[in-house]
Amino acid sequence: MGRVTQPVLAGIVAGLVAFASSFAVVLAGLRGVGATPEQAASGLLAVGAGGGLVAIWLSVRHRMPISIAWSTPGAALLASTGAVEGGFPAAVGAFAVCGLLFAITGLFSPLGRWIAAIPPSLAAAMLAGVLLELCVAPVRALAELPLSAAPVVATWALLLRFARTWAVPAALAVAAVAIAVDGPDGLDGASPVPVIEPVAPVWTLPAMVGIALPLYLVTMAAQNVPGAALLAGYGYAPRLSSVLTGTGLGTAALAPLGGHSINLAAITAALVAGPDAHPDPDRRWIASVGTAATLIVLSLGSGLAVALVLASPPVLVEGVAGLALLGALGNALTTAAADADRRDAVVVTFVVTASPVSIAGIGSAFWGLLAGVVMLALHRRRPRPDGGGAERVGHTAPMNVGDVVEDFELPDERGTPRRLSELLADGPVVLFFYPAAMTPGCTAEACRFRDLAAEFAEAGARPVGISADPVERQAEFTAKHDLGYPLLSDADGEIARRFGVRRGFALAPTKRRTFVIDTDRRILEIVKSEIRMSVHADKALAALRRRGA
Repeated sequence: MGRVTQPVLAGIVAGLVAFASSFAVVLAGLRGVGATPEQAASGLLAVGAGGGLVAIWLSVRHRMPISIAWSTPGAALLASTGAVEGGFPAAVGAFAVCGLLFAITGLFSPLGRWIAAIPPSLAAAMLAGVLLELCVAPVRALAELPLSAAPVVATWALLLRFARTWAVPAALAVAAVAIAVDGPDGLDGASPVPVIEPVAPVWTLPAMVGIALPLYLVTMAAQNVPGAALLAGYGYAPRLSSVLTGTGLGTAALAPLGGHSINLAAITAALVAGPDAHPDPDRRWIASVGTAATLIVLSLGSGLAVALVLASPPVLVEGVAGLALLGALGNALTTAAADADRRDAVVVTFVVTASPVSIAGIGSAFWGLLAGVVMLALHRRRPRPDGGGAERVGHTAPMNVGDVVEDFELPDERGTPRRLSELLADGPVVLFFYPAAMTPGCTAEACRFRDLAAEFAEAGARPVGISADPVERQAEFTAKHDLGYPLLSDADGEIARRFGVRRGFALAPTKRRTFVIDTDRRILEIVKSEIRMSVHADKALAALRRRGA
């Protein structure tokens, strides 16, 4: 296929899937915080077309497939939060503040580190609590409108098995047919003319605390962080400061039109950043431009989209939105439940967030996260079972070149105990810490070490991976990618703490660091990069070659 045709077609498909899969969630969120039908249509147009323009600018500027989308989890948050003091103008003010927070994160790196201090399990539990109400909507729809909802759910379930990407768009199409059959008059007044309805923002404390802050946290945790990791996994390393600043200022500018948030895409990025978009990575940016152009065109019909939603029973639209969010709910629950050490705090965060409570005009998402942090603080002060001091959480001072590494023992991917001293008996060890097995960035890093196996062997050294993943996960990781070197399971994070790479409260529990350790256990080289995956193996190999020179 042509150098342009293939990425353009891939981009169009990605744009169609992105719009059809979640526009109902956006409309439900905006309506939930008090928008009129016209204001909701304007908001959909703003995030669709505005996000598309930002994506084109970033993709062309960086020549990378940088996909920008609206925040679907953020829209679900709005739907669960409901109206706040000051109505929709107050929500618009919160949208603008959220955008400024994105921009400040891009310009002010310490803020990003502070946000990274939130445990991933707590962020996931808050997201799961936010999504729960919408995700049970398909069940309510089946109970209240069985004749209309059953074909929608059946279509989704079948395509989920055979053509997963098209499951939600097809379910939406079936719902549209059901609406047209049962009540076609509802679409008579629909206008194909784009709807623009400016709203003057109002700033209130409940909106700042109940909408702006949770929207910022949810979007960072569920969109920007995974989106950046996915791009890194495919070998792209855009300047995140540029991306966050651009999307942040874009969000702030679009807020008066009703747009709630634009950000890095995650699912859409997977469709345009991989080899299916084009075999040549340098041509894939064309696919993201194609996606953006498609979203702009589809968003111009936001008035028709709102008319479709208004012509249908609310529970049916919510049901389609819930089907679109089930995958996100599953991922959030998996991440939350995997953290056994923080389970009490995770459960409290989830339960409080999922409750319909609103205290002092502030929605449950904020209170859920706050309750989880309080529980976590109490847990940290709990004495150790052996009667010793408080449980050690966090990290020691980072190790430096020339430091001697204390010997340790951990199980590898087969459960076999491995001591560092025994590994060093055959030559230097390149010990690389990675945040999580099977994720795109860590996969790229691990495969780079695998691909340079001959070069490391020639230098008399061997790579050894280490993360907090359990033995079973490490076994799955090495089997899937035929890595060929040991993967150690540091389940309690103790070795990461010794090396100063453990982040006790982080979106990624372990920093991405590589230590080249000589046979006398002295550190020869330390490689630090969170987003340039191949540099770890390359710089470690260069250090070994200097050693042997």
